[in-house]
Parts: sequence; C-alpha cells; structure tokens
Amino acid sequence: MHRTEMTPLRPGTAFFITGTDTEVGKTLVTCALLHAARQQGRTAVGMKPVAAGTDDTGLNEDVERLTAASSFDAAPELVNPYCFTSPIAPHIAAAETGQAIDLEVIRAAFEKLSAQADFTLVEGAGGFLVPLGETLDTADLAVHLNLPVILVVGMRLGCINHARLTAAAILERGLTLAGWVANNIDPAMSRRAENIAALVDRLPAPLLGVLPYQTKHEPAAIAHLLQIPT
Repeated sequence: MHRTEMTPLRPGTAFFITGTDTEVGKTLVTCALLHAARQQGRTAVGMKPVAAGTDDTGLNEDVERLTAASSFDAAPELVNPYCFTSPIAPHIAAAETGQAIDLEVIRAAFEKLSAQADFTLVEGAGGFLVPLGETLDTADLAVHLNLPVILVVGMRLGCINHARLTAAAILERGLTLAGWVANNIDPAMSRRAENIAALVDRLPAPLLGVLPYQTKHEPAAIAHLLQIPT
C-alpha cells in the first residue's frame, strides 16, 4: 500500500477532520469549530483539499460553507486545490478528468493558508480511507500533513463499529486522534445515549461534543456545544 513520509507539524493550531463515512456531518462540524474558534477571538480558516460535485456556477457547496464560516475570504486555490464537477468518488473524478491529485500541491496550499490564521481546519473527503488515486487515499493525505485528527461520528445504527475501525486506522498510521464529535444524523436512532456512552468507553480520545439533529445547516448556532482540542 502507498505510504507518504510524515513531515514536521508546523507551529500553531491545525487539525484534520475526517468522518466514519460520507454524509455524517464533517462540513457542519468543521464550520461549527471554525465559529467556536472565532468566538474565542482567533482568526480561523477552513480548507477542503479535494471536493467533488459543483453547481451550475462551478461552486462546491462544502467549500462555500467553509469559506462562509472562516474569518476571511482566502484565495480559492488555497482553500480548495482540487475541485471536480461530478459528485462521485474523488479518484474516479480525477481519473475521468485526467488530473492526478498531488499531495505536495495540497501541502503547499495548506502552508500558505495556515500562515494567515491562528486556527486551521482541513476537511477530508468522505471517510478516512477514501481513495484519491490509484495508490493514494485520504489517510495518506492526513499523514503527509501530519495533523492531529478530529473524527466525526455519524450517530446511526452501526456507528460503533465504524468509529472504532476508523480510530484504529488513524492510530495505525502514527497520527494523533485529538477527539471525536457525536453528530446526530438519524432522528429515529434507538438507544442513542447508550451508543454514545459505548463510544466514550472505547474510543481513545475525548468526546468534544454532541450535536443535535439538524434539518438546516446552522453551524454558528451549535458552536457553543463543541470543545476545541488543546
């Protein structure tokens, strides 16, 4: 399996956001944490290195939300170095366009972007092991940036297994699991509190917050429910 060498962690506060799956609320949590940092008086900026799926104007919804939640409008090429039109798996989108995702391009964008802020969040695509190329996946990106990871757990049936597998994959690569967020994505989930308690006992990182089920994307309203890792 492809591996990349770790590079030294830059001074300052930056985290890599991943999830137990796609559609578990990574962007919501990332935006809420950006708002939480701003409420503490920090300049905060979000980054989405790889995005797939654009509207008629060529904009990606996740990227637009991260930009709106940030302290300033950063250069689009730094916030989102790779953006593909089709809402499909990134490695397939990249192959169809003939464009290879280069970790060094992302690294350079991250360094320039994070130098402008006190607090930087890098949101991955899909789950932790989503492919980005023939021999490259999101885990390789996290290792290349060498950032502590925040795991977003979508609270639904099966989340305990998914969360524990993802946590194990993060630690296996020598990364720090800085914390996790329980995001209620299934309003009908049975025994939600018991599932959260089970994860508190089994995940090797602190619970940073529990987010309520939301029908609208309102990260600023829930920022106070999240704790920023130290």
